[in-house]
Amino acid sequence: MRILLLCLLVILGCSKKANKGDGKLLVYCSEGSPTAFNPQIITDGTTSNAVTKPVYNRLIEFEYGKTSLTPGLASSWDVSEDKLSYVFHLKKGIKFHTTKYFTPTRDFNADDVIFSILRQKDPTHPYHKVSGGSYDYFKGMEMDSLLSAVQKVDDYTVKLVLSRPNAPFLANMAMGFMSILSKEYADKLASAGKMEDIDQMPIGTGPFIYEKYTKDTLIRYKANKEYFGETPKIDKLVFSITPDASVRFQKLKTGECHFVTYPAPQDIKAMKKLDGIKVLEDSGLNVGYLAMNVTKGPLATVKVRQAINHALNRESYIESIYLGQGMKATAPLPPTMWGHNKNLAGYKHDPELAKNMLAEAGYPKGFETTLWVLPVARPYIPNGKKLGEMMQADLARVGIKAEIVTYDWGTYLSKSKKGDHGLIQLGWTGDNGDPDNFLHVLLGCASVDAGSNVARWCNDDFNNLIEQAQRETDIKVRTKLYLKAQEIFKAQAPWATIAHSKVFKAMSKNLSGYKMDPLGHDIFTWVEFK
Repeated sequence: MRILLLCLLVILGCSKKANKGDGKLLVYCSEGSPTAFNPQIITDGTTSNAVTKPVYNRLIEFEYGKTSLTPGLASSWDVSEDKLSYVFHLKKGIKFHTTKYFTPTRDFNADDVIFSILRQKDPTHPYHKVSGGSYDYFKGMEMDSLLSAVQKVDDYTVKLVLSRPNAPFLANMAMGFMSILSKEYADKLASAGKMEDIDQMPIGTGPFIYEKYTKDTLIRYKANKEYFGETPKIDKLVFSITPDASVRFQKLKTGECHFVTYPAPQDIKAMKKLDGIKVLEDSGLNVGYLAMNVTKGPLATVKVRQAINHALNRESYIESIYLGQGMKATAPLPPTMWGHNKNLAGYKHDPELAKNMLAEAGYPKGFETTLWVLPVARPYIPNGKKLGEMMQADLARVGIKAEIVTYDWGTYLSKSKKGDHGLIQLGWTGDNGDPDNFLHVLLGCASVDAGSNVARWCNDDFNNLIEQAQRETDIKVRTKLYLKAQEIFKAQAPWATIAHSKVFKAMSKNLSGYKMDPLGHDIFTWVEFK
């Protein structure tokens, strides 16, 4: 029934196997449903993958398959000598999408840039509180205080003034949360009393135009024939939402999908043996971790958090969950990123030491807590349920009774931001190739209120180091500061770092033009069948 439904929805006859590739339609088996259709209000990779790159553009973009910067909606930019003023010169003639629900009457201009930034920055902006008013990236990266002025110079020139120098600023401008929305569309929705639609029925300038979303089933896009960049080589892009990795594999084999994301580690060998399938792999710019909510009872005590680190048998997780396709994480930064502290020794697995530490902390008989496990496969944790069961058993051996809890992906994320959890599985794939994107976004004090710091840990010494690193432009100086910050992180143990995993992508052999993105997106603008 599900297969029949998919065929009907994508207008693809069941007799017509997707892996034949007629060059018109690409079916992508994704791992989960998006939580919204606006990159400003989301933080999870599943949603970003489905929305950020297909629908929207930013003033600056990351070069395809790299972390280097390239012009996007801006043709160029000027930076003042004091690194406080950035003037962006916008491209002309760029069209917003025309859909069944919106037809633009003008091209992209500075008004759209001002609208997109002030919606997130200004609490009095009419759209600020729409869809909950949560801008986790914008606030977590302190863009609200960093941007002291957002000025329209003329229709095709925008000036951004910073309150302090910020080394990662340009890279941050290329991230999804700085995507540009249509002010004209926003004004139309406001007049119609449908402001929430801006986050669910998207209008962008990107290579693909949104057509339809059937919850938990599929997303349908069509190529933007008026795209200002290179026109997509495929006409239609369908996200077939398939949470189970083994089902994604079967769909790839039977031709229902051309491309599957996050194949299960146990399926990799079999995939590589099949003639019609090719598998790409790369070292992931990621980390999987167990965060400890330091506002919850015993977890507020450093020695308890250290004890949990000693209780967990990471080697067994690497073997059983990652099947050797990952490495033990000793730091929050992956080893492929500059600034990684390679001298940090990991916590050894020592249950007896963990018991002694718990007793010294005042918990000789252990305690009870909750253990939230990921409901979807992610590159940094491919099987949250199984990993959770193994963690639960390890914790029980030292006297900690952890109740396993999970929710659907959207609820899991929203509740984690509120701090409802005790222990929680999460992870991160870098967004911009800068250590700040890990250390500040996930562990900085500003990120506690923003919601991305799920450990809710705010350490002044750590925070001062990473804020100092933001103001430095010398990469050697920044590196030294990040090395010191990671030493504090290890001693304070707000997380138990688990693994840095390899990333795999599997696809039909006749699919060409795809590049592995170090920042975790699957990008189909330049993909075609050959």
